[in-house]
Amino acid sequence: MSAGSFEPDRPYRLSSSVALRPEPFGALVYDFTTRKLSFLKTRLLVDVVRELENQPDARSALESAGVPRAEHPRYLDALAGLASAGTIVSAQR
Repeated sequence: MSAGSFEPDRPYRLSSSVALRPEPFGALVYDFTTRKLSFLKTRLLVDVVRELENQPDARSALESAGVPRAEHPRYLDALAGLASAGTIVSAQR
């Protein structure tokens, strides 16, 4: 898998260089390596990102976090963007 590519049937985790700070709208995301600040715009997306490390793949994290099935494509797109930015990374299982 190339850097930044996203495959929803694989395991992911939050990058070790990234910290999340919960906020009423979702969370602030700070990458200590790049010093980049970004945002997760919903609490449900924060739940999905946190659930990634507990699940065998990204699709299972959506289910576990309670994302409605009709919203899965939108959340998978968001996760792909997070993978591209290096916020989430592939996890070895």
